[in-house]
Amino acid sequence: DVRRFNTLNGKTVLRCYAAPETVDAMRRMFPYITTKANKQGLYRPMIDFRPVTRAFRIGCAKITPLPVEHGGPRTNGYLIEAEGRRVAYVPDCCELPDGVLRKLKGVDVMVLDCLRERKHPTHLNRERTVEYMKAIAPRRGYITHMCHDITHAQWQRLLPRPISPAYDGLRVVC
Repeated sequence: DVRRFNTLNGKTVLRCYAAPETVDAMRRMFPYITTKANKQGLYRPMIDFRPVTRAFRIGCAKITPLPVEHGGPRTNGYLIEAEGRRVAYVPDCCELPDGVLRKLKGVDVMVLDCLRERKHPTHLNRERTVEYMKAIAPRRGYITHMCHDITHAQWQRLLPRPISPAYDGLRVVC
């Protein structure tokens, strides 16, 4: 829900960077998303979709799209590099291609999809996420996109260090 962000000053439009196929799917599925506030007072999400096909910059950060498998339109994760630090964010996938794994090796922080214990056709389960985290060997790893069938405390007990469950409000300092 982007409502909170759109209504901060009455006109904030969020930028959404995604693979062109994902942008097309979002526009088809949610045709009411706009970039302009509704003058009649009816709320519509305000999102400026930006198709991404190569690395781009936001401020001092270089952001590289990482195409990953998700069982549908192509989905991107992202490698964010700034001030000598490397953070990877891949919250929605079921497989990391070998080329992507090579780019992620040794990142400072890795945020990775981990839906649940049992297998799922479009998301990673704990076993696969832990395998990928071991291959990547981040300084710190966080799982995200977790299902509600395991509590945060249970996740903490199930995950090997340096992997932890992410949570709303988490602040990561590299």
